[in-house]
Amino acid sequence: MQRQGEEKTLLHRFAENLDWLLMLSFAFLLATGIMAIYSATLHYGNPGKFFATQLAAVAIGIAGLVFFTSLNYQIFRPPTYIIYGFSSAILMSVLLFGSTVRGTKGWFNLGYFSFQPVEIAKLLFILALAGYLDKHWRDIRRWTKLVAPLALLLGQVGLILMQPDFSSTLVYFPVTLILLYVIGAESLYLLALVFFGAIAVGIPLLATFFKLQPALLTAHPVLKYLVAATHGGLPAVLILAGIVAALFILWWFLRQMRIHVPFVTFAVVAGIIVAGSASSAVVQKSLKDYQRKRLIVFLNPDIDPLGSGYNIIQSKIAIGSGRFLGKGLFSGTQSQLGFLPEQHTDFVFSVIGEETGFFFTELAIMAYFILVWRAMVVAREARDRFGSLVATGIAAMFAFYAVINIGMVMGLMPATGLPLPLLSYGGSNMTSSLWAIGILLSVHIRRFTH
Repeated sequence: MQRQGEEKTLLHRFAENLDWLLMLSFAFLLATGIMAIYSATLHYGNPGKFFATQLAAVAIGIAGLVFFTSLNYQIFRPPTYIIYGFSSAILMSVLLFGSTVRGTKGWFNLGYFSFQPVEIAKLLFILALAGYLDKHWRDIRRWTKLVAPLALLLGQVGLILMQPDFSSTLVYFPVTLILLYVIGAESLYLLALVFFGAIAVGIPLLATFFKLQPALLTAHPVLKYLVAATHGGLPAVLILAGIVAALFILWWFLRQMRIHVPFVTFAVVAGIIVAGSASSAVVQKSLKDYQRKRLIVFLNPDIDPLGSGYNIIQSKIAIGSGRFLGKGLFSGTQSQLGFLPEQHTDFVFSVIGEETGFFFTELAIMAYFILVWRAMVVAREARDRFGSLVATGIAAMFAFYAVINIGMVMGLMPATGLPLPLLSYGGSNMTSSLWAIGILLSVHIRRFTH
């Protein structure tokens, strides 16, 4: 009775400040995902096992959602390095004690179910990076202050690549860039980072593209030499030396024309090209051959129709054959006859498209749009900078997953192996996604608390 006039109870606050659109969007995605997983696993002979496992993951995730909603999100702000250290520790521990699945040592086998630590590490990374940027936002416009957040990024990415699990590292980059942009980092520096990444990833993919089309190399000797350079050695050194020399000749020529461009600009561009090219060797080693092919064949799946292009071809057939209202639940041909690979995980959206049609897939896309939109509203209305950064990072994570996965199943994006949050089968991703929503709600219901 004495505390009746004090802070409202959690239940009262939760009910009063509940973001119904956010809640309805993820509830719709959960229900749709469970239905699609059951349908996608019917031909496996034991759909109840997948169904029960996913329900258990949802239950654990919702329990965590309630817990994190009740927990004041500001508790995560002070221990930035502790959170980052714990995240790194679980990534290191899986390298020592984890189980290998499909060539990736990234799982803990806990008997009835397996756990993938990288899914939790992604959420912890957002909290740690948001905490660091909140404390150092005044100096972030100086390029020297970008070293620490980039070190945090590369430390986590390096541990994940040791598994190796290239797909799981992808979400780290847009999240980091968006948080740096929001906190006020110079756009030019961020563009330089994007340029560096494009070179590091683009060189191995370029080599793979021409490897799948040897006729082009036979017809064009210059292309053959360029592809040889992607493997390092003397051709790579000569080409890089030529590019660097061309940049400095351009600088000298502009200077003679009295067009002043700082010498350091050309030096930085040359450094980025050289560093990106050197880093491409690491990417080349981390990417398995089938992964490189998957990243390429979305441009033309017919390059390798029975190999890396098969998934995309079957996915497009499934979605297209669903038309507007679909073939009916449990009545898909591509899904029920097993033509669609990974249909309960990476390609679950294709099952939804085939069996429930364009109408239902648009509802799912709208649900993701609402989820990301409401997360951005939470970021805008947050009571402090830390809460805003956390909500922005979570919004970026969900947006990246949704755009890449949905684009992938429609042949608009490369096949990266990324799941679709709240829809795809997978307990680790499901629980971490629901916990992330719990943290979002924690920021939301405390937006007016002082």
